[in-house]
Amino acid sequence: MAGHGSKKVIYAALAGNGLIAVTKFAAAAYTGSSAMLSEGIHSLVDTGNQGLLLYGLKKSRQPADKRHPFGYGAELYFWSFVVAILIFAVGSGVSIYEGIQKVLYPHPVTSPYVAYVVLALAMVFEAVAWWIAYKEFNRVRGKKSIMAAVRDSKDPTVFTVLFEDSAAMLGLVVAFLGLLGVQYLGLPWLDGAASIMIGVILAGTAALLAYETKGLLIGEGASPEVLASIESIIGATPAIRNLNEIRTLHRGPHDILLALSVDFIDEVKAGTVEETIYSLERTIKMQMPSVTRLFIEVQAEEHHEEMLAEEKAATGRDDA
Repeated sequence: MAGHGSKKVIYAALAGNGLIAVTKFAAAAYTGSSAMLSEGIHSLVDTGNQGLLLYGLKKSRQPADKRHPFGYGAELYFWSFVVAILIFAVGSGVSIYEGIQKVLYPHPVTSPYVAYVVLALAMVFEAVAWWIAYKEFNRVRGKKSIMAAVRDSKDPTVFTVLFEDSAAMLGLVVAFLGLLGVQYLGLPWLDGAASIMIGVILAGTAALLAYETKGLLIGEGASPEVLASIESIIGATPAIRNLNEIRTLHRGPHDILLALSVDFIDEVKAGTVEETIYSLERTIKMQMPSVTRLFIEVQAEEHHEEMLAEEKAATGRDDA
């Protein structure tokens, strides 16, 4: 399940976006700014998205049952994907539609200074939420680049909030520039153009989030570091002659399903096999608490190779 840091990031974004949405809608109603209305919709969608992420966190903590024997950890991945769809369908779609209407039928923006004040306040709120998300993201990414950390991350909550807040900051800058163009260049359609640009920013953000969360939803394996640790533990076990295969699957940020196929030394007795498997399970789970479910198959290496060859041949026939 996601840690305390993830919830802190979500709560900070929820509070910030809720306050911002109210002020933006009030300013949009007062000034008639299309860009400000798009920003209000954006903040409202973001507020709802934080609620969905919190709901996903709660659902992912449900204990396993007969219908879902491996638990509900993937709930978080599902709701993160829904968030990406909502950003695209609601945030981006409405912003682009509103912007096109304003470009086609422009009307002046009244009291632009009210909009400037609201945008300035929104930037402050967004900056605070963005900084909290960025610090948490930096804590978990280590020395990796931002994109590499996003690709490797198994917790979508932190990078989802970070991307949302980054898009929000860009959107605020675009809205500010659009209002400046309307006021000083006398071109009312620039307000609509800013709204369209905000929609494009949201569409790009949604596409990136959807791509990253799709991989998690389909199923991603554990990190190379985790695999190397498991291989080291197996390699240090005297009774095991060979590690035939290792497969992992993230069911949640800290919920790894591990399946091993090992070949024991022929001279080892059944009792030793049982004790070795018991010791392996305790050692792996102690060193890697994220491994919540572990299955070990005892199989001769040559038999395992035969099974893999048959599986590969069957797959080839199906593809043909």
